[in-house]
Amino acid sequence: MKESEYLEARTDLVKKLKDFPFFKNINPEHLLDMLKLSKLRSYDEGEVITPEGVYDSWIYVVVYGEVKVSKGGVELARFNESGDTFGELAIIDGEARSATVSATIKTKCLAIDASFLDRLPLEEQSAFYSIFYRMLAEILSKRLRETGQELAQCKAELQLLKSKSSK
Repeated sequence: MKESEYLEARTDLVKKLKDFPFFKNINPEHLLDMLKLSKLRSYDEGEVITPEGVYDSWIYVVVYGEVKVSKGGVELARFNESGDTFGELAIIDGEARSATVSATIKTKCLAIDASFLDRLPLEEQSAFYSIFYRMLAEILSKRLRETGQELAQCKAELQLLKSKSSK
């Protein structure tokens, strides 16, 4: 992995970040606060970004490239669009990483240390927390719907296989 210094005072990135769905509702001042504890990280094909079971406070946004999410060696998902976000579960519940994420091709991510939330002035924390967690809820809601659909398909296929084997 190659990483930049912290992106403090990178006003040039604010407009670019507003193009990503995850950042659309965050005001520019808060984006600058967030960038103080953010880095750009580049990964080569096959490189692990976050290993399953590790504790950390980073959330990632794909700038370009593709990552795969796997658990116990089984691929669960791939993210390859600019603005795709991963690592949010560990931020929400403080638990260890639930899956391994690795780059499938040369990939660049914005890595945000979510501890920046605790460093905001007290009078700004409530508003920012509500926006930030609403964005995380939207991400998780979308993924839960997709997972529900995949589960329904798997159950239908399993039922079909069971009915064929019992004949």
